[in-house]
Amino acid sequence: MKKIEKRAIMCLLLACVLLVGVGVFSYRYITLGDDWASYEGNRDVYSDGDLAKGALYDTNGNLLMQNTSSGMVFNSDSTIRKALMHITGDKDNNISTGANRAFTDELIGYDFINGVYSVTNDGRDVTLTLDADVCAVAYNALSGRNGTVGVYNYKTGDIICMVSSPTYDPEDPPSSPEDGAYINRFTSATFVPGSIFKLVTAAASIENLDDAYTYTVNCTGSVDYGGGYSLTCTSAHGTVDLEKALEVSCNCYFGQLTEKLGSTLLEKYVNKAGLMNSYDINGIKTTPSSFSFPDSGLNLAWTGIGQWEDLVNPCAMMVYMGAIANDGEAVHPNLIESTSSTLDQLFDRIPLLNRLTSTVTNKTTSMIESSTASSLKTMMANNVVSHYGSSNFPGLNICAKSGTAEVGDSNTPHAWFAGFLDDDENPYAFIVLVENGGSGANVAGAVANTVLQSIVD
Repeated sequence: MKKIEKRAIMCLLLACVLLVGVGVFSYRYITLGDDWASYEGNRDVYSDGDLAKGALYDTNGNLLMQNTSSGMVFNSDSTIRKALMHITGDKDNNISTGANRAFTDELIGYDFINGVYSVTNDGRDVTLTLDADVCAVAYNALSGRNGTVGVYNYKTGDIICMVSSPTYDPEDPPSSPEDGAYINRFTSATFVPGSIFKLVTAAASIENLDDAYTYTVNCTGSVDYGGGYSLTCTSAHGTVDLEKALEVSCNCYFGQLTEKLGSTLLEKYVNKAGLMNSYDINGIKTTPSSFSFPDSGLNLAWTGIGQWEDLVNPCAMMVYMGAIANDGEAVHPNLIESTSSTLDQLFDRIPLLNRLTSTVTNKTTSMIESSTASSLKTMMANNVVSHYGSSNFPGLNICAKSGTAEVGDSNTPHAWFAGFLDDDENPYAFIVLVENGGSGANVAGAVANTVLQSIVD
């Protein structure tokens, strides 16, 4: 009798071990199965070490890139190929944000029920939110200058334009690409932001200072910090309040405002603005911005102006523009259009499967209060009307802030233009950077207008 009991206990223990093993395997299969299937030794997916399945299309159905057993095939238009090289990738797989590295699972058509099996064995057609024609316009607007252009729908999160320069034609790559050509500047780089950062400082002021709207500074063109050090403005602006200081981009005002706010509060609002975040855009992770926050003095003042050691990721700043436009709520960016297959619809009805197999879309983060967003929106609209000139943006209900960022020993600053369209039919936030381009409003603003006109038209 005791032998039977011992054997029964042993069988129960073995059954428990088996169940635990099956559970662990099932969990790992569901969460890691895509990595197993996309292993480069899988001959059903790769040919001579290159991905041989899947095709990439833009939102209008234009082929951007197709993987075949004999190599990658690209769009027939060389401008589109150059404009979107940082998302299609190249034949040598040099681009970290290229589709064959970032969207492998989607291209091979993996799901945890069928693996990579399909009747045709061609992989999956992946449709992006990008508009190839708009991206081509943005590429041409940069006119060969280094920089980036990003535009996204601040209601849905869909990115419709993502262009980085320098670039090259992936169909006919140069033997020695230009320095930095492999880097997607929109997602994978950071830059001195200059005055576009003043929007973050302004938000901190509005939400924490009782006299935010009435606090004034008499700008004489510089503020002396002793020892031969001073904070300088482009000109003497006279007595300015918050709205006027944002309009004329007064360094003296925002430097003293930053000191009034203090280092701790400024750091809080940098984090609240999502600038330190790394966004996961369907597998492409953005580079977080970086800052240092001196306790006081001249360096703290320059920090609040967008100089000192401030380095901002363009995508993160674009999302912050979207938050201002969207009543303080930032919609996280997205690059792949959602599918609606029968299997996807089934997963949507089963919460556990949905969590395990789906990418969360339309995720939002509250970055500023709704009333703060409204105030900033009004001020940014005033910037355009009173300073940049509405005639430079015909037909566009645009709210914006320019930036002219001093960089190192260069005599020519970075040109920035950031903002959004306050338009229910065209809810787009944007970011434009022209490296060493000069005036933010004139240079980057002109690029922004060209791109936005192509979208609205």
